[in-house]
Amino acid sequence: MSQDPVVIVGSGLAGYAVVRELRKLDNELPVIMLSTDHAGFYSKPMLSNALTTGKTPESIVTADANKMMEQQKVTIRPHTCVTAIDSSSKTLLLEDGEKLVYGQLVLALGADQVHLQLQGDGVSEILSVNDVDDYRRFRDAISGKKSVSIIGAGLIGCEFANDLAGVGHQVHVVDISTQPLGRLLPPAGGEFMRQKLEALGVNFHFNAITKSVERSDGSLDLVLENGERITSDVVLSAVGLRPRTKLAQESGIQVNRGVVVNRHLQTQLDDVYALGDCAEVEGKVLPFVMPITHAARALAATLTGNSTPVHYPAMPVMVKTPICPTVVSPPDAKASGEWQVEANEEGVKALFQDADGNLLGFALLGSATKEKIALIKQLPAVLP
Repeated sequence: MSQDPVVIVGSGLAGYAVVRELRKLDNELPVIMLSTDHAGFYSKPMLSNALTTGKTPESIVTADANKMMEQQKVTIRPHTCVTAIDSSSKTLLLEDGEKLVYGQLVLALGADQVHLQLQGDGVSEILSVNDVDDYRRFRDAISGKKSVSIIGAGLIGCEFANDLAGVGHQVHVVDISTQPLGRLLPPAGGEFMRQKLEALGVNFHFNAITKSVERSDGSLDLVLENGERITSDVVLSAVGLRPRTKLAQESGIQVNRGVVVNRHLQTQLDDVYALGDCAEVEGKVLPFVMPITHAARALAATLTGNSTPVHYPAMPVMVKTPICPTVVSPPDAKASGEWQVEANEEGVKALFQDADGNLLGFALLGSATKEKIALIKQLPAVLP
């Protein structure tokens, strides 16, 4: 009897990570990958520092769909959209009306950029970068242009600010927070990051709410709620990600902030799983590379008959701001403790400790990043 395939919806890092882990365990299991785009393989984190590393959109994609099919012995169907999941018959309804049977289904849907509700006749010209095609449009837009305004001073906003300023663009960054990386760094770390990026030429506008974007003589004006106007050639929005849950929700799969899965990455439905930026694992949404790696390894084992729960060790995040090397392992949102900070001109070492002195998280900037390996060993697992 032929075996119904594992169908993976999504061709980002999560989808391809599952394919690679599956092939380490089973070369014969039929696998079909469905992708709404070209399904080329690339590392999305490379997009935010491609200017200073000399990477073009073309060179970022390391293998097209045909090459990945050949390498991984899977069927890949680019430009294919799933419109519904029928778990009772274990079929997917595709946009063209085709019905595709699955044996096991993996949702690796990713996340969408959050878009602010802004006013003004320039809103349609705001760019965001969520994939290599977006990045190609962004590169075309900034070609020959001098100034770029970025809405959002989080991780992606700061990485793009460093990258753009590093190759000579005039950069303005607007954020409602009081500092860069407001959700990841204690105030001393945020101040250190701000100083380093400002020394590179980045102009920050904190405690600032963008109200509208208006066209102005070939440029764009960001109009802030306090009346300030920031004129630039290009506006990039980088205010966060929202897990893609629409397909799952409309198909009766439980969603919260993300697609809700247990430690085996299974939804409440038999043979339907989710991982990556779209998934919420035990209440945690972790839009980073390392969680994908651990999840893909566990899920591949489960899909091949060895039911394996995912374990997340401590997974520090490397922030790609070369002007200010930064490694962050944020404490759990529910953790109780205080930041203990040592700061000087060379770096910031911030340790988040509980009342007994146990290390629950850290933020290391500048010279303090050399202590990363020793400190990781002291951290608790994210999911034991």
